[in-house]
Amino acid sequence: MSAAEIVMQRIDALGKISEEPGRLTRTFCSPAMRAANELVAKWMRQAGMITREDAIGNLIGRWPAQHPDAKIFLLGSHLDSVRDAGKFDGPLGVFVAIACVEHLRRKKIQPPFAIDVIGFADEEGVRYQTAYLGSKVLAGVFDEKDLQRRDADGISMADAIRQFGGNPDALKSSRLNLKKTLGYAEVHIEQGPVLEKKNLPIAIVSAIAGQTRAKIIFEGRAAHAGTTPMNLRRDALCAAAQFILAVENFAKTNRGLVATVGQIEASPGASNVIPARTILSLDLRHQSDSERNISSNALKNCAQKIGRSRGVSVKWQIVQETAAVPSSVELSHLLATAARRHQRQVPKLPSGAGHDAAVMASIAPVAMLFVRCKNGISHHPDESVKKEDVQVAINVMNDFLFGLAALHKKSD
Repeated sequence: MSAAEIVMQRIDALGKISEEPGRLTRTFCSPAMRAANELVAKWMRQAGMITREDAIGNLIGRWPAQHPDAKIFLLGSHLDSVRDAGKFDGPLGVFVAIACVEHLRRKKIQPPFAIDVIGFADEEGVRYQTAYLGSKVLAGVFDEKDLQRRDADGISMADAIRQFGGNPDALKSSRLNLKKTLGYAEVHIEQGPVLEKKNLPIAIVSAIAGQTRAKIIFEGRAAHAGTTPMNLRRDALCAAAQFILAVENFAKTNRGLVATVGQIEASPGASNVIPARTILSLDLRHQSDSERNISSNALKNCAQKIGRSRGVSVKWQIVQETAAVPSSVELSHLLATAARRHQRQVPKLPSGAGHDAAVMASIAPVAMLFVRCKNGISHHPDESVKKEDVQVAINVMNDFLFGLAALHKKSD
């Protein structure tokens, strides 16, 4: 059985682990994540790695170096998912990394650096509405105020971590040793249509777009739906609806910007009561941090203007901000050199999606390899990747690690 076939089988098996029947949903510190960590840890051990979990629940498998005090190179991606997800987003990067370690084991090779394969505990941010929890802990940039966040069932993040078997009081101890960390590389589906249009299996990621997540609260006044004249209403939902369309139009007229309202909640939620309160999410992304910040301020002003015109107050809360991240020139060059052995043309593409690599870049050089996905679909059950493309990705990453090992030996 080829390495790609093993990866595809593992993705299928992991895709059956879900907290919701009939669809794939695997959120931070859920029972489904516990089952996922245990299954992936078994495959890591089969590949010859020593496994452990850190204080927040990141799964880490180590392939040792020739010397115990050697530096460490990181590979991986995330094991959590969005709701009603596809099965490749995240796990593909983890399983390609395991396949690379299996290749080293078969060849009986211990490089001059150790390799840590990481299955990050949370990248999507579904449960607590703030993303990259796993990579933030490893990078030492986790905000401990987030431990007080509560999910839809009222469970605090701190309690969820304890229930999972982690330790919210020891998160700082999980920070990576920066002096020993060489870098990080991640394989990920493209989540876009470019590679399919180019009829190419892989591409190098040039940069990761910056992201702003905001929570906007429109506060109006509840009133009887049958007795309140239209001109006297303070309808929070109508104000929110006007803003949602304004967000769409604004993004369409600002090149490079993407903006999404993905969640909305209106209360009191009765058919015969004018909505008094509406809460919605806003996701802004742009490769330029300055353009993203300008857009965020413009949309905040837009929301407030709509609120004033309708007698509705507006609260604007920034939930998360992640800066745009350029890929490491050196690691990307090494990755492109490896890629050209398997694909004549190797394009460089920006990533509009966020990745753990964006956080890891705050402490180490990062590189990413995109893999073609069918119709560019992601965050959807129809997410699909060709086995042949997965094999190309494995071959490229194997050559990348050999190239990195040769370079590291020269520098030593």
